[in-house]
Amino acid sequence: MPKTEKKSRRIDWKKTFGLYSYLGKYRKIFIPSVIALFLTGGLSLAFPYYLGSLIGSPQEAMRNGVEAGKVGEQINGVISTLLIILCIQAFVAYWRVRGFIKAGESALCDLRQDVFARLVRLPMPWFMERRTGEVGSRFSADLAILQETLITTVPQMVRQSVTFFGGMTFIFIASVKLSLFMLAMIPVVVLVVAIVGRKIRKWSRDAQDQLAQSNIVAEEAVQGIADVKAYSNEGFEEERYRSALDEFLGTVIKGSKARAMFVSFIIFILFGTISVVVWFGAGMMTKGQITSEEFTHFILFSIFVGASLGSLPDIMSQLQKTQGATERIREILNHEIEDDREGSGEAITGSMSAKDLVFAYPSRKETKVLKGVDFEVKAGERVAVVGPSGAGKSTIFSLLLGFYDGDQGGIFFDGKPSREIPVATRRAAMAVVPQEVLLFGGTIRENIEYGRPGASEEEIIEAARKANAHDFIDAFPEGYDAMVGPRGVKLSGGQRQRIAIARAVLADPKILLLDEATSALDSESERLVQEALDELMKGRTSLIIAHRLATVKSADKILVLKDGRIVEDGNHSDLMKKEGTYRLLAETQLLN
Repeated sequence: MPKTEKKSRRIDWKKTFGLYSYLGKYRKIFIPSVIALFLTGGLSLAFPYYLGSLIGSPQEAMRNGVEAGKVGEQINGVISTLLIILCIQAFVAYWRVRGFIKAGESALCDLRQDVFARLVRLPMPWFMERRTGEVGSRFSADLAILQETLITTVPQMVRQSVTFFGGMTFIFIASVKLSLFMLAMIPVVVLVVAIVGRKIRKWSRDAQDQLAQSNIVAEEAVQGIADVKAYSNEGFEEERYRSALDEFLGTVIKGSKARAMFVSFIIFILFGTISVVVWFGAGMMTKGQITSEEFTHFILFSIFVGASLGSLPDIMSQLQKTQGATERIREILNHEIEDDREGSGEAITGSMSAKDLVFAYPSRKETKVLKGVDFEVKAGERVAVVGPSGAGKSTIFSLLLGFYDGDQGGIFFDGKPSREIPVATRRAAMAVVPQEVLLFGGTIRENIEYGRPGASEEEIIEAARKANAHDFIDAFPEGYDAMVGPRGVKLSGGQRQRIAIARAVLADPKILLLDEATSALDSESERLVQEALDELMKGRTSLIIAHRLATVKSADKILVLKDGRIVEDGNHSDLMKKEGTYRLLAETQLLN
């Protein structure tokens, strides 16, 4: 067996409980709750003790000729003491549960906040290498496992540990000989539990992973439901989900055979052991080697010890899940984040340039997307970037926004290398209007306000007016409080674009990045959006990606990108005089 596999089956306690350091902030609540947990665990041992006395002691007293009245008083005293102890236990348990939940949930909320804060600051390559469903699973499912462990499994583990060790102590007090006889039978049980439990844990892990895969399929289908319906692929997605569930079900059924054998064995061996021990103890009692009260105590405490041992597999299984969840969450918390320097007070005026810029995506290092790009954009200048698909136009935008760093060369803002400028400062100076606008599933007001959180109602309305959006918004019965639906599906493409432009107006950027902002619109929507863009671009540095050359004729400069290199630059008139790529693109569009 590989060493790595052996290691994975052990529980690393430091990894499993490492994230529970968040409880330190709430130790004044958590520590008393833990003490109360030990106390209630200890008090739970009073039940078999006094119950044993209630059953065995009267028998012993009557056998020794004690009067019935005194025996009755003894019984009353025992039950009164037991009821008082149970009342104390119930009172302590109430505050213990409240304390555990308050401290645990508060700590987990802090952890969730830190994980989310870290998640949104991770670099773009981290997200590009993972499916959306996987990221959501880490944030929700893994944290849910930690919650289950802290709120349920940890108290259960402490309580069962107290029951086990306390019960074993009372068992030895009752009869050392009978205890040793019972313990002699435990190694066989432990060996079988270890062998079968290992297989069950493996199948449980596999089933958990496969269920996560099916959840990813479902989440992606819901997110892309418009495309699913547009291509009539409901049946395809249903089959894809069914296949994932079939794999999950197959693994669960395989595991169920071992689990069923395991449960059957535990039932047989548990009751068989108790039967053999009772048989052996009964023989000792007939020989006068143990009293009826001691024998009753022994049996009752043995049942409690057996119950605590029976819960061990579930506890260990949950702890192993917790270890895996903790490792995945730690990957997020420990991963290097983007440049987190605060934005500097020195504002970017709007000029930018690239010198010998070379770049390949991390997942495809062997394929260079940009192969030595050079360009210069002056403050307030309107520059268009054109070229065939895959030439690297959108990649330039990603580098300007700091989603990636160039492999060679560099980008400069106001003559200063971008690496020396905090990402927050760079992005604060820019606004993007993409081809596919993503709106958040709230109101129109909230989506516009996203450009500058905290903006006043008047500023939001003014931004909408400049974006040619106020009229259609005002026509809605709810006005600016109209819900846009998931990803903005309740609005048309042109309306979504104008909301995005209003957001950019509100942000008031120095640099505007327009990525095919009008390519997917009808003529009327394109006219309204283009008017809004013209208003938005006034006095701002604008970099425009466009396939429709009619939209870039008025640009101060046109950069022609082909195969990762800028092969031409100039204004429309100059480029049309050349026998080059731009003229070929223009003539091709005119012919079409």
